[in-house]
Amino acid sequence: MDRPKIIVALPAYNEALNIGALLDNFESTLALNLGFGFDRKYVIVDDGSADETRKILKDYATKIPMRIVVHEQNQGLGPTIRDALQAATEEASSGDIIITMDADNTHSPGLMPLMVQKILEGHDIVIASRFRKGARVIGLSWLRKCLSIGASVMMRIIFPLKGVRDYTCGFRAYRAELLQKAFKVYGASFIDQKGFQCMSDILIKLRRFNLIAEEVPMILRYDFKKGNSSMNVGLTVIQTLRLVVLRRFGVVGNS
Repeated sequence: MDRPKIIVALPAYNEALNIGALLDNFESTLALNLGFGFDRKYVIVDDGSADETRKILKDYATKIPMRIVVHEQNQGLGPTIRDALQAATEEASSGDIIITMDADNTHSPGLMPLMVQKILEGHDIVIASRFRKGARVIGLSWLRKCLSIGASVMMRIIFPLKGVRDYTCGFRAYRAELLQKAFKVYGASFIDQKGFQCMSDILIKLRRFNLIAEEVPMILRYDFKKGNSSMNVGLTVIQTLRLVVLRRFGVVGNS
């Protein structure tokens, strides 16, 4: 009988300076926590990177179990996380756990054992949150902090999900069956937003499944990131507001 797996699903775009360190951190964390009894698999989508990201991934794929999905042209976070989660659900069996996070080394895999433990305790999704006691955000601009806080307040009022305050953080642990069910119900429209607002939209759509959600405090180390951010703050604000109107009233087209 196959052992259950932890499947790490990552979107990557021009992360040559960060992806190697992140994968090393994952391997170290998993090696220290073999008591969970899980195998591991990485599913990484290279979203048309123009640097050495793909070469580095291919090098790591010779040493660790990895499935690489390639976008020949950059498509944005939405299609990339969609393809990463779709591929992860295809790899997943009953009892597996799917982990997502940013590939820029700002999220610590060291938090993963606690998130996995929460799934094993009965939660369907566990989010690494910036809005729980003990969380810290280091190296992020005040504008990005304000955007995150504003999005949290707005989403909690309009689309409340018990146990969730951080709707935009991509560092999450999912029970694999939950995502498989979502793709079965929604099909390709499960993740149909192109930009960073897709992370909020995933939670909005998962609300229908009466899931049990939990958060754990995260230390966001944006000072560890090498290279520039791909987020356009102004565009993200506009896209997030459009998403809210679309999901609340159904009057704005997807984008």
